[in-house]
Amino acid sequence: MLDLKGKINYNPDVLSCLANLSNDEVFTSPKLVNDILDMLPEKLWHDKSATFLDPVSKSGVFLREIAKRLTEGLKEEFPDRQERVNHIFQNQLFGIAITELTSLLSRRSVYCSKYANGKYSVCTEFETEEGNILYDRIEHTWKKEKCVYCGASKSEYDRDKSLETHAYQFIHTENPEKLFDMRFDVIVGNPPYQLSDGGHGRSARPIYQEFVAQAKKLNPRYLTMIIPARWFSGGKGLSGFRDDMLNDDRIRKLVDFENSSEVFPGVDIAGGICYFLWDRENPGLCKVVNQSDGNQISSTRPLNEFSFFIRQSKAIPIIRKVNSHNENGGKKLSDVVSVSKPFDLRTFYEPRKNGIPCWFTQKQGLQYASPDDVEDKENTLRKWKLLTPRSPIAGQTDFSKPVQFYYDGNVRIAKPGQCCTESWLVAGAFDTKSEVESFKSYLFTKTVRFLLLQAVVSQDVTRKRFLFIPDLSSYDEDFTDEKLRERWGITEEEWNFIDSKIR
Repeated sequence: MLDLKGKINYNPDVLSCLANLSNDEVFTSPKLVNDILDMLPEKLWHDKSATFLDPVSKSGVFLREIAKRLTEGLKEEFPDRQERVNHIFQNQLFGIAITELTSLLSRRSVYCSKYANGKYSVCTEFETEEGNILYDRIEHTWKKEKCVYCGASKSEYDRDKSLETHAYQFIHTENPEKLFDMRFDVIVGNPPYQLSDGGHGRSARPIYQEFVAQAKKLNPRYLTMIIPARWFSGGKGLSGFRDDMLNDDRIRKLVDFENSSEVFPGVDIAGGICYFLWDRENPGLCKVVNQSDGNQISSTRPLNEFSFFIRQSKAIPIIRKVNSHNENGGKKLSDVVSVSKPFDLRTFYEPRKNGIPCWFTQKQGLQYASPDDVEDKENTLRKWKLLTPRSPIAGQTDFSKPVQFYYDGNVRIAKPGQCCTESWLVAGAFDTKSEVESFKSYLFTKTVRFLLLQAVVSQDVTRKRFLFIPDLSSYDEDFTDEKLRERWGITEEEWNFIDSKIR
């Protein structure tokens, strides 16, 4: 737009400029919302009976952008603009705000007035201040210091009435259908991601899966939400949700961003972000779109070929090829790598003045643990061991960048008689030093670390992340990528992809 002096006068969309509430309650930009809405059938915008629900409204941007599309799409049905607007806002658009503040913001965005029945509201037929955007202060339901609905910690969220409870209305009910006493054709939204669960340090429990599950209970025709991608292969308490998602053939499109800042600038969410389209009446294969550094790779495939979701479509034929060799009868390193706390010693275990030599954190190094505190659960204490850090990529959240995992500076060869705290995993245990050194060379190849990467979406690298890496029948040589490429038939093109993902 030009001003009176002929200069460009840029008036940005205010919803593109909002600061986020936190890394867990993130505002969605209008551009992203429209990318998500573009997945829905065009016919919806011309259907005067179609109903839409945002059960986690923050800024109201989803409902506002839907209203724009309906206002244009229903022109012929309702030639009079005011009649059209009244019909859309009264009969088609519904929301549930996550806090009192966001209820006011949402109404202001959608109705152009924080009071739906106010003088400046674009809808002239509402009789209540809230219109169709609800907010009721909900209290958690405590049982054994945890909320039975969301798992929030009583010590964190049993609060004074002047503070928000973060007991989100949509998931704190057994009967979500009674919130509006109606059915919805489309449910959309960007739910809160996690809440503190009162565990050690900054322990938190993901809750976005609860919103997806609750939305499915309402059985809409279409469901689309934007959520963290950590469920692909990890996340506390997400194994059931992951199984449900991977085996649900109504998920017809999944758009994946390895770097969360491509979606939410300035927000760092480990493992990235994704959004999906669930289509109740149209089951089939899923179109997977991987977005990385502005590049897009698409493939159509089942989501449940593996127990974890493989985000990189180009990695799938490599995994299949390696698995086809059936090394050591199909045994994988996930059968070999130790459990967490291999010797039952916590990270914060205090070193003793003497006892069993024990590897503590990288900074503390080799000290001692009391023999009374050490449990040799897997009979590895008297063996040569390769110790790998539990969090070898701590601090790296952008998986569009090459990952390193292991190098000489962050692994340890532990001699027979030495143990470790839970800062380490026993990646392999052997009778001889030469075997552990051979195993180390195997783990250090880019090919093996690439296979590890396919099951990793956070800094936490536990034994189950090794499920795509063959456990060889013997470790009696110095392994290199050249040897493994020849052994497994990896092509030049496949190697170039491997090389691009691993430092």
